[in-house]
Amino acid sequence: MLLGLVFLYLLVTIAIGLWAAKRVKNTTDFAIAGRHLPLIMVITTTFATWFGSETVLGIPARFVESGLNGIVEDPFGAGTCLILVGLFFAAKLYKMTLLTISDYYRERYGRKVEVVCSITIILSYLGWVSAQVTALGLVFNLLSAGAISVPVGMMIGTASILAYTLFGGMWSVAVTDFVQMIILVVGLSIIAFVAADLAGGAGKVIELAQSKDLFRFLPEPSFSEVMFFVAAAITMMFGSIPQQDVFQRVMSAKDQKAATRGPVIGGISYILFAFVPMFLVTSALIIMPEKAQQLISEDPQKVIPTLVLEHMPFIMQVIFFGALLSALKSTASATLLAPSVTFVENIWRQFFPRVSDKQELRTMRIAVLLFSIAVCTYAIALEGTSIYDMVSSAYQVTLVGAFIPLVFGLYWKRATTQGAIFSITLGLVVWIFFLITPYGEEIPGQLAGLIAAVIGMLAGSLMKQIIANTHGVHHKLAGGA
Repeated sequence: MLLGLVFLYLLVTIAIGLWAAKRVKNTTDFAIAGRHLPLIMVITTTFATWFGSETVLGIPARFVESGLNGIVEDPFGAGTCLILVGLFFAAKLYKMTLLTISDYYRERYGRKVEVVCSITIILSYLGWVSAQVTALGLVFNLLSAGAISVPVGMMIGTASILAYTLFGGMWSVAVTDFVQMIILVVGLSIIAFVAADLAGGAGKVIELAQSKDLFRFLPEPSFSEVMFFVAAAITMMFGSIPQQDVFQRVMSAKDQKAATRGPVIGGISYILFAFVPMFLVTSALIIMPEKAQQLISEDPQKVIPTLVLEHMPFIMQVIFFGALLSALKSTASATLLAPSVTFVENIWRQFFPRVSDKQELRTMRIAVLLFSIAVCTYAIALEGTSIYDMVSSAYQVTLVGAFIPLVFGLYWKRATTQGAIFSITLGLVVWIFFLITPYGEEIPGQLAGLIAAVIGMLAGSLMKQIIANTHGVHHKLAGGA
């Protein structure tokens, strides 16, 4: 019965997405909803993009193991990213009327930087989307009591998202996000009230979290602990900024006001509401102590679903899994669309120039289909990997390879193409070095890569001027002699 209702819900969201797809007439409609989204939809779609599998399943699992200190990357870093986008990036980028974030790199630095940054951004989405697909597989496996294997569940989930994203693009994503976020917020709020009642009151849940020191946020005052804490914080805080899914929401807004305010409100809402799943997992320690401890040691991502399935009435189960699927589908649909549009607009067109908008739209849809297959395959291959780890590792590559050229390009007039190339190259090389050597255990690779990227930008951009000045000094000295 529960599984049947879940499939019914999937069909309803597909129908809503296909209805929204009627508004897609060209590539601008498909990629950025024709720049027509009002503020409320910009808020819901930015919130929805972040509120996915890692928020409902990954963050709570990490929270009960490490407390707030262990989840600085997400939700705190991720939510702050949206706030920073709204405050410092949205207005500047919105005025440029671009289709993708990689278009900015082309306009500012040229084709080579555009292609390299595009590849970096596309690769980062593999882990991010795979986390959503993995969670969908887990949901179907749990609901069917094992009758549907996790890999088969992944394929079913991917197909359900693809059904409307393929045709409606950003319009379908935005409309389904709006509906799904209402279900998510209302549904999880109701579940939290029921869980608090089962645990003997919210006060007891909070007391338990305090007794286990789960509210400790700051790291131990040692150089190593502080470095890894900062590295974790900036991974999604900065690494998510040069991302197409965030950019699409900014560019889809109907005006600059919606483009700047939407991400800020969405980011604040995300940080605050992410505490609801943390509350649920802590309440599980009171409601089913032995089972919860067993799951935490085996697979902590199953704690909340098990709590709902074994200790809540049927209607609560329907509400929870409806809310969970809303979170997963909204994030997955957005992150399937973003890399596909980037690939067609910024890589494919390097080799196959645009013939017509109709052909370009068809190519984007084919790219969405192929990327969906690739992501599903990748997720199946990584079965068993932590959802939280899949998401957090995804943004290290954009942090070291794309963030610095974006920031310096917008805020430093002397940034040059050579500086951008040096920044990307040095950032990626240093990051990979720390990733594959024991040095990464002493110094976080993404922090070392970010510092190297800054040095590369400064050195590359100022090199010509330094050489020219040096040449001028030598010339004067020679003249004086």
